[in-house]
Amino acid sequence: MGCRERAARTIPGAGRPFHTFDGKTGMNEHAGLAVIAVGGNALILDEDHRSIPDQYRTAAAMCHSLGDLVAQGWRLVIVHGNGPQVGFVLRSSEIAAAEVPEIPMDYATGNTQGVIGWIFQRALGNELRRRGMERKIVAMVTQVRVDRDDPAFANPTKPIGAMLDEASAKALAAEQGWVVKEDAGRGWRRVVPSPRPLAIVEMEVIRDLMGLGTIVIACGGGGIPVIENDQGEYLGVEAVIDKDLTASLLATAIDADLFLISTGVERVALNFNSPQQEWLSRVTLDEARGWRDENHFDPGSMGPKVQAMIEFLEGGGKKGLITDPPNIGRAMAGETGTCFARD
Repeated sequence: MGCRERAARTIPGAGRPFHTFDGKTGMNEHAGLAVIAVGGNALILDEDHRSIPDQYRTAAAMCHSLGDLVAQGWRLVIVHGNGPQVGFVLRSSEIAAAEVPEIPMDYATGNTQGVIGWIFQRALGNELRRRGMERKIVAMVTQVRVDRDDPAFANPTKPIGAMLDEASAKALAAEQGWVVKEDAGRGWRRVVPSPRPLAIVEMEVIRDLMGLGTIVIACGGGGIPVIENDQGEYLGVEAVIDKDLTASLLATAIDADLFLISTGVERVALNFNSPQQEWLSRVTLDEARGWRDENHFDPGSMGPKVQAMIEFLEGGGKKGLITDPPNIGRAMAGETGTCFARD
């Protein structure tokens, strides 16, 4: 499948065939399947619009584009980020520590899965109802298994929380014991361990819901990271999984026709934010691997997104797209965005 094409495909292992719905649903048995990964930063327009109602309004605008995809017949699974939001939860917990017990990082991920999941569940549901379309939408609290010996635990790299100036970031690092780093020239942020996702614990439940024609919001924030102990029990760990890598794992597992990452830029660039910046319209698997190996993509921002595309294509995926929320429709039409294909 090329950058302008779409193939129809069924989901293996769903446990039941897809139903054919009436015209109000926008679904049919030949529709394509798309995994849409939306960054947590995409919900925050600027420093003056960070509240939950502000984030809902931003999500509602984004859901207009998602509603267009549903109306075209696409079946959707949505994965959202939570970097700023989990940072807000942890900072609020630190400030209130004298009054109430602090919230561990894995619990903060579960917290934001619920809040952001409901934001999208409500916003997309309202968008579809305005169009006269009837669809069930479910936001799931989702666990993702990681390796308890993952070397990422000794090398924090994943940015969370708000952008800060250098002085504020270093002051908070000294006060709270944080590790802070510059984030792609945009400011300074706290960084935490980011182990690789190995398996989505609720994968079969996701397949079952999809088999019923449900729009599923899952693996928010990359999933709640859990490890398996010697007794086979799951334990939460203090880390944040990259949501794009988890979304890639999910897209591969359900044999998605399209993997779309919605982020803060219209296209991927080489030499980002430099005089030699070059926007990319189409990238092959070999090109993506080469540029990754040459360290063209910042490991705290675009790097994991390109790696997620690489892993999706290596796992059999045909088409990937990276663009920003306002341009999802144009990117789907081949007018903008960066398209990833195997050749």
